[in-house]
Amino acid sequence: MKPIKRNILLNPGPATTTDSVKWAQVVPDICPREREFIDIMLQLRTDLLHVVHAPAEEYTSVLFCGSGTINMDICLNSLLGEGKKVLVIRNGAYSARAQEICEAYHLPHVVMELPYDEQPSIEELDRLLTEHEDISLVYCTHNETGTGLLNPIREIGAAAHRHGAVFVVDTTSTLAMRPIDVVADNIDFCFSSAQKGIMGMTGLSFIIGKRRLIEQSKHFPIRSYYCNLYLQYAYFEKTGEMHFTPPVQTVYAAVQALKEYFAEGEEAKWARHTRIFETIHHGLAELGFKDMLPRERQAGLVVCVRYPDDPHWNFGRVHDYCYERGFTIYPGKVGSAATFRLCALGAIDEQDIISFFNVLREALQSLGMSIPIHYNNFTAS
Repeated sequence: MKPIKRNILLNPGPATTTDSVKWAQVVPDICPREREFIDIMLQLRTDLLHVVHAPAEEYTSVLFCGSGTINMDICLNSLLGEGKKVLVIRNGAYSARAQEICEAYHLPHVVMELPYDEQPSIEELDRLLTEHEDISLVYCTHNETGTGLLNPIREIGAAAHRHGAVFVVDTTSTLAMRPIDVVADNIDFCFSSAQKGIMGMTGLSFIIGKRRLIEQSKHFPIRSYYCNLYLQYAYFEKTGEMHFTPPVQTVYAAVQALKEYFAEGEEAKWARHTRIFETIHHGLAELGFKDMLPRERQAGLVVCVRYPDDPHWNFGRVHDYCYERGFTIYPGKVGSAATFRLCALGAIDEQDIISFFNVLREALQSLGMSIPIHYNNFTAS
């Protein structure tokens, strides 16, 4: 295989991929209705269950075309019965998007709104679920990618189940990175996209959930034709195919990415991501940067960094300097604070991070900034 220029993506996805995953897309043309391709998708759906330790007799996986947001749309519009409500735990940009989806579909919902740096109180969650007996679906984000905040999904799921509600978790930026066990973590549905933890290519997303609950949703209002979980599941069960045209080349890349995931191993992969995360923190500390969250609330995959209080700072110029040298960083905004993010995703390791911080230091020096950099009385909340 011809080597492909390697860029280190420190943005929150898509992630840096291996050449073998990239080249897996170069295959003979095939109609996706052929038995050969149907068998490939069946194996992919089975393998995805193993990533989150989902028992096949109870759980299934359903593939869709699209980014991670399509999974949010599908779960929220498909899994809410008539006369029931969604409870959205909102403490970041991605759970805010879930609220927006509820509003777009006019789904009855309750919002447990929290500051961007605050994890939910289980006692308050229990109180809300007691107060609103018609809540049948509890929704939260595992890792709020805008800040790196980790939500305690096991405890949230237990509370949802105490009140007879289905628990849906956005694991887009944790699945195949931070270990997940759907049974132990009380998860009924979780989801991700191929370009994130499994380190495949964009365009393929998947939902992992309980068969019984998907089949039950057959009797719920159909709020979308293309984005309906039961309709896609039923078509897979009947034919082995996606209802509509799948992203063929992206599927081949995902198959290769999963082979590489299992070859590396769950524990070794999480250890690698943790090494990267720690190296990011070390590099930031050496330069004097401050992150927005206390370490104990971080998911171990995203570091959200506040812009320094230096008149020479210019994110655009820093980005361009790094990008021209093969490193991508990503801006963000948390409340009124301007930030950028460094993410421990993809096919990278600590040496890549060390190389990045050498370039970042050069970028800061090129702007005439003093190191360590300067803040005006800022500390992580």
